[in-house]
Amino acid sequence: MLLQSRRNCGRLTSTFRLFQSTVRSRVIKAVATECLASGRPLSGLSSVPLAYDEYIPPNGNATDGPLVILHGLFGSKRNWQSLSKAFVRDLQRPVYALDLRNHGSSPHSRPMTYLHMAADVLGFMQKLSLSNVSLLGHSMGGKVAMTLALHPETPADMLTKVVVSDIAPVRAKISEDTILHIKGMETIESSGITTRKEADEILGGYEKDPLVRAFLLTNLDANSRSTALRFKIPIDILKEGRPDVENFPWAPGERSFHGHTLFVKGTKSKYINRDNIPIIQEFFPSATIRELDTGHWVHSEKPNEFRRLVTDFISGASV
Repeated sequence: MLLQSRRNCGRLTSTFRLFQSTVRSRVIKAVATECLASGRPLSGLSSVPLAYDEYIPPNGNATDGPLVILHGLFGSKRNWQSLSKAFVRDLQRPVYALDLRNHGSSPHSRPMTYLHMAADVLGFMQKLSLSNVSLLGHSMGGKVAMTLALHPETPADMLTKVVVSDIAPVRAKISEDTILHIKGMETIESSGITTRKEADEILGGYEKDPLVRAFLLTNLDANSRSTALRFKIPIDILKEGRPDVENFPWAPGERSFHGHTLFVKGTKSKYINRDNIPIIQEFFPSATIRELDTGHWVHSEKPNEFRRLVTDFISGASV
């Protein structure tokens, strides 16, 4: 099978062989719906076109609803390539991995509220006429997924299942590590350095884990016209958007989603804890919570176990 890559944000079209799935990278224009809800409408918000990779099952005849994947802060659809290919093989249904605003190949735009990001994703799904979607989000992407599931403007037939990876529907401060990561990236951009090795050395003063540094450095802009290294992500927008990323649009009791929902918690992470599990259950009465022996990066630390949990949940097997 051919893997086709079409990136409309550039003018690159390439075709090459990779496993037995088809992927297309595109950018589509987000559209808005027309109803208001609880003073927090999605319609009328300034939405942006989202870059995405589309993975098609080898037989091309999948009838089940697609899986849509939303990454976390500093992430991109690129981080989900391996799992996306695995999901399309396991589930035999289309998989779409998105770049949220201010990440990857998607446009830079203020603000960074979850309502704005949910409007972007809603527009993406409406533009492609997607229905019966299983929506998977990690961390920040998990909050976007929950916002869309809870919002009354989301059509009833659009979402059937939601998977939330290591985040709860509560206001939660960004970790001190994340604040240091932003400072480290600011230092790299202001230093005028030209090599990835130099960037890694600078970032080492803010983050000791080489795997985390490598993840953060995937955001370096390889196509920048500047000789000095720059990041693809707008660090200034992410920095000023910190309160929005920490926030959540609703308080318990304001909204609920009764569809099938899976929360995957890393046992070494504090983002889902005994204090907010009752809040999860209030927002999502049908929620199932499962644990994996990981930190916050559940899908990276235990990819096979995470894959099985998600595949079983979406396919209807018990988890």
